[in-house]
Amino acid sequence: MKNRSHFIAVAFNAIACAGVMFCQAPEIAHAQESVHEQTPDNVAGDWTIYANDVARAGTNLKTVQIIQTGNLITGHFKGPHQSGKIQGWVNLHHIVFSTDTRSVLTFRGRIEGNTISGVYAVHGRKAEWRAERTN
Repeated sequence: MKNRSHFIAVAFNAIACAGVMFCQAPEIAHAQESVHEQTPDNVAGDWTIYANDVARAGTNLKTVQIIQTGNLITGHFKGPHQSGKIQGWVNLHHIVFSTDTRSVLTFRGRIEGNTISGVYAVHGRKAEWRAERTN
C-alpha cells in the first residue's frame, strides 16, 4: 500500500509538471520566434575602416567588401600589409568577422546605419576601429 501511495504521488507530480510545461510552451515558443524573426542589420557593401594601430600611436586605413546572406558574411579585406578573404556573422546590430590572412585580424563591433565601431584583435593585441560605408 505504501508503494502504491508513493507511485500515485510521483505520477501526480509528473502530470502537474507536464501541465505547467505545456501551458508555458506557447509563450516560450513565441519568445524564441520573436528573436529568430528579427533580421540582422544590412552590412553588405564597401566599407573604409579607420583602425588604431595595435603596436604604436596612430591609425591605419583598411577596406572591406562585404557580401551578406542572412546573418552570414563573406567578402574581401585589404590592409596596408596584407589582404584576403573574410568570413563572419551579423547578429541584429552586432558584427564579428575574421580575415583569412597571414596575420588573422578579428573585428567585433556595433552597427549603426552606415557606421560600425568596435574593437579588433591581432596577435593577442586589441585596438579600436570604426568603419564607414562608402557605397
